[in-house]
Parts: sequence; C-alpha cells; structure tokens
Amino acid sequence: MFSARKKIHKEHDAEPSELEESVAQALFDLENTNQELKSDLKDLFINSAVQIDISGNRKSIVIHVPYRIRKAFRKIHLRLVTELEKKLSGKDIIIIVIRRIVRPLKKGSAVVRPRSRTLTAVHDAILEDLVYPAEIVGKRVRYRSDGSKLVKIFLHPKERNNTEYKLETFSGVYRKLCGKEVVFEYSVTESA
Repeated sequence: MFSARKKIHKEHDAEPSELEESVAQALFDLENTNQELKSDLKDLFINSAVQIDISGNRKSIVIHVPYRIRKAFRKIHLRLVTELEKKLSGKDIIIIVIRRIVRPLKKGSAVVRPRSRTLTAVHDAILEDLVYPAEIVGKRVRYRSDGSKLVKIFLHPKERNNTEYKLETFSGVYRKLCGKEVVFEYSVTESA
C-alpha cells in the first residue's frame, strides 16, 4: 500500500481516508497493469475522493484532481473512468478539478479579483468537468411560482453513448457540490 501513496497528495499532509486509499491503489494498479495507460498515469495523482449517494442504491465517487494536471487527466479521461468503474465495483466515477472561490474584495481595493475565481465561474467550470467528455450546448433557467429555479443543461448528442447512463448521477453530484437543482438533456439536432 505504501507505493500507492504516491498517487494521492492531500493538503497539509493529512491522512487519506479508506476510500481515497482504495482509489489511489486502483490508479497504481492501472499504472502497473494497463500498458496503454502506463505512460499517461506515471505523473498523475489525486487530491481527494468522496463517495456521494445519488438515489436508491446508486453511488458515485467524485475524484478531485489538481488544476495544473487537468489536461493530462482529460487526455485519458474516457479510458481511465471506464477502468476505474470496473475496479471500484461499478460505482459511477466523476473527475473534477479543484478550483478556489475568492470572496469579493472590499470597496476601494486596488487588487482585482480574477473572473475565474468568482462563484459563478467556478460553478460553471465544475459543470463542465462533471459532464466531460460531453459538451454543453445550451442552458435554460426555469423559475417556478414558488420562487425556486430549475436549470436545464443541454448536452451535445455525439457523446450520448458514453454519458447517457450517468445523467442522474450528474444531477445528484452537482446538487451535492453546488447546491443547485439541475436537469440534463440531450439537444435535438435539426437535420436539413
């Protein structure tokens, strides 16, 4: 298990949980056994992993990765998620990049907060990470008479085969992470 520890880097040298250790061990095993992923997984690691209960008996594991290695994870995303779902007893695997929200600065401050650190930008980026490799092609906000709102996210139908079974998982994970009610659908392409 000691060699799998290099696959998880926690902030402030905190001890990883049992779930995080099992995810790190799965990554380590994939690096050693899967020849096509071996070179890509060599320098990759995770920061944390959390299990989220979706509905009924469905469970999802959300893996948080550092921002600086997000491109390397995106390059092998589909193969990695497929292999991890096999290794971790069929739970849905979601990979999300860690981003920080900076609170608004005081009036008259000379420093300007970057747009990428606002609450809205971070929530939009989490949404993009959540549905990857599918692309978001549209958003609609529906305001209900009781004051609540429902956001409809339209995904490009080209990745329907890879993501259709996870739509309920996407909604549950986004609700848990951001506290917003979201429904995912595939856009209807117009054939002319």
